[in-house]
Amino acid sequence: MVSIEKYLRFSRKGTAMGAFETGNYRNLFAEIGKSEKEIKDRIDLAINTFFFDENERIYHDAGEDMGYLVDTGNNDARTEGMSYGMMMCVQMDMKEQFDRIWKWSKTHMYMPGGENEGYFAWSCQLDGTKNAYGPAPDGEEFFAMALFFASHRWGDGEGIYNYSHEAKELLKACLHKGESGRVGAPMWNHDNHYILFGPGSPFTDASYHLPHFYELFGEWAYEEDRAFFKEAAKASREYLNKSCHKETGLNPEYGNFDGSPMDKKLGWGYFGDFFSDAYRTAANIGLDCVWFGDDKGQLSVPLRMMNFFGAELEAVRCTYKVDGTPVERPVLHPFGLIATIAQGALTVPYSDEPGSDFETARHWVEFFWNMPMRKGNRRYYDNCLYIFALLALSGNYRIW
Repeated sequence: MVSIEKYLRFSRKGTAMGAFETGNYRNLFAEIGKSEKEIKDRIDLAINTFFFDENERIYHDAGEDMGYLVDTGNNDARTEGMSYGMMMCVQMDMKEQFDRIWKWSKTHMYMPGGENEGYFAWSCQLDGTKNAYGPAPDGEEFFAMALFFASHRWGDGEGIYNYSHEAKELLKACLHKGESGRVGAPMWNHDNHYILFGPGSPFTDASYHLPHFYELFGEWAYEEDRAFFKEAAKASREYLNKSCHKETGLNPEYGNFDGSPMDKKLGWGYFGDFFSDAYRTAANIGLDCVWFGDDKGQLSVPLRMMNFFGAELEAVRCTYKVDGTPVERPVLHPFGLIATIAQGALTVPYSDEPGSDFETARHWVEFFWNMPMRKGNRRYYDNCLYIFALLALSGNYRIW
C-alpha cells in the first residue's frame, strides 16, 4: 500500500512538504482498497446529483449566463454556497458553471458602496434581492481562492472574468477597509492575524481559519499583502491548535481570540458548542495537511475527534460542549459531520499494523464511503461538505 511519506515528503530540515511542493495528492480511497473506476464513478454521480439532477440538485441556471446555488433549508443563496460551488467547478474543470455562479454573485451579492463596499452580501433571495448588507468572511475567502485557481487553470479574461485581478482586489478590501479614509472594517484582525467572524468583530470562527488558503494568498495576492497572509497562515495553525480541545479535538462554533469557546449570547443564540460551522474545522485541517503539511500541533486534532466519537455512528446524533459533554440540541447536519471527520483522516499516516491509528481513520473513511448524499430540505450544507470530502479523499482537491 502507499505510504503517506510519498505525499508528505521532508526537507533537509525535517519539515514536512505537502502537495504545493511535491505535486503529489494523497488518495485515501485507494489506500483502503477502492478501485480507480469506483472512485471516478462515485465522483461523477455526486457531481451530477449536485449540479444537474432535476430532483436533488443544489445548482440552478439563471437566465442565459448566470446561475446560483440554493440553501435548501432556508430557500436563499449564500456566499458560502456560491463560493463553494465555484471551488467545486474549478476543481472539476466546469468553467461554464463557474462563470455563471461568479456573474450571479457579482451582479446580485457584490456591494459597490456603503460601509461594506467591496464585500458580498452573505444572503440573497433567489431573484437576487439582498436579504442582508453584511458579509460572511468564509465566502470572501473561498471566492478569492477559487478565482486564483480559475486564473491558473483557464487563464484570465476581461472584466469580471479577469479572475486574478478580482481575487487580488477582494483580498485588498478584506485587509485594508478602514485605512486611508476607506469606510468599514477589515475581515482580518491586524494585531493577531486572525480571520474574524465579521468585519471588525471581537471574536472568530475556527472553521473560517484556512491556513492552506493563506499560504497561497501569500504567493498570489498584491505584493504588499503577501507578508500578512504568510503570517496569517502561521497564526491560524496555532489558533486551531489552541481552540480544539486537547482530549476530544472538538472546537467551538465561535471562539474568543484566546481559543476559548464563545461565552456571550448573540442575538440568535449561544455558539460556544461544537455545532454546524465547527464541523468544517477537521476537514480544513486535513486539506492543509495534504497541501502543506506544516504542523503547529493542529494535525493531531482530527484523530482525537475520531477517537472521541468512537466506532458507532450514533455518537454524531447530538451536540456537544467542546469537552465532550452532551447537549440537548439536535444535530442539523449529521451527513456533513461524518464527511468532515472522514476528510480529517488525511492527517493520519498510512499503516498496515494492527491497532494503528490508521485503522481508526480507515473506519471513518469507510463510514463516509458507504454513506449516500443527503436528501430533503436540509441537503444543501451536508452535500457541500460531502463533495469536498469526496474530492479531498480521492486526491482531487488540488492547488491550481
